[in-house]
Amino acid sequence: MTGHRWYDEPDKVEAAVDRALADVATAASDIEIWSSLAEGADRLVARRATDLLEAQLVAVLPLEPDDYRSDFTDPASIVAFERTLAAATRVTVTGPDESGSRTSAYRRAGLVIATSVDVLVAVWDGAPARGPGGTAEIVDEARRTGTSVVVVPVTRTVVPS
Repeated sequence: MTGHRWYDEPDKVEAAVDRALADVATAASDIEIWSSLAEGADRLVARRATDLLEAQLVAVLPLEPDDYRSDFTDPASIVAFERTLAAATRVTVTGPDESGSRTSAYRRAGLVIATSVDVLVAVWDGAPARGPGGTAEIVDEARRTGTSVVVVPVTRTVVPS
């Protein structure tokens, strides 16, 4: 899965994610959900897939957990990350490219997901990526490599503080 960290109307998005997951589940029996466990869409889809579909969670982290955890400043977010990470049946850490940048690590994790799954669920506003590894880039890579993409459309009018 790929998606935005923030979006409008989270309750409506959750319902749309549930519908998308139900549609995807009709075509498969053993389901794994691959997620970077970032705030927002990553955790929402991971939680709903494991709750509703009893999917196995594969965590594809951009950085080692202790390092990645520092990207989440809200204590509740850190607790949610830890809880979700503990539910993973497998954890892979992609790490950064030769540049060593955090951005490259995020991009690499997204690309691993996009090219490793059968269906990419994208919680996305349809806008171009705002930087390397953004949702649009991951969707484009999935489509380029022939991965099926299911888009859960969202709007993003409120910028988090």
